[in-house]
Amino acid sequence: MMPHRRIGSARKAVLAIMASAPFVICGTAYAADCNQDIGSLTKKRQGIIDQLNQLAQGGKKQLDPIASCPKLRALVAVERELVAYLTKNKEWCGVPDEAFQNISASSGKSIKVAEQACKVAAQMKKAQEQQASGALNAPQTKLPAGPL
Repeated sequence: MMPHRRIGSARKAVLAIMASAPFVICGTAYAADCNQDIGSLTKKRQGIIDQLNQLAQGGKKQLDPIASCPKLRALVAVERELVAYLTKNKEWCGVPDEAFQNISASSGKSIKVAEQACKVAAQMKKAQEQQASGALNAPQTKLPAGPL
């Protein structure tokens, strides 16, 4: 009977290992999902930042508000999505406090820059429209002819 007990003990050990395996696999899979999700959002964010940097290098190293406004809005949207994801999954994904604080601060700065750029862009568009409509509707005046 002694060998039978050993086999029973071995079966219990194998069953215990098999029962705990899904938790280990799920934990690893979720960590991989965290890395994949955060990586995807970070990649989108960096792509928009790269586009903004290209706009800045195109001329005076200053962003054109009209061209940059849509890109800045896209950056704000991606950063909000990233902050929301990190807020929801911070503990589960093991995100360090410093990383969370950095992206939150960066998101706040991006929001302010986007608001300013889009406000200036709207003013510039309005001025361009007024100038265009004013130039078309202005009466044609003749310059005086002859000697002054």
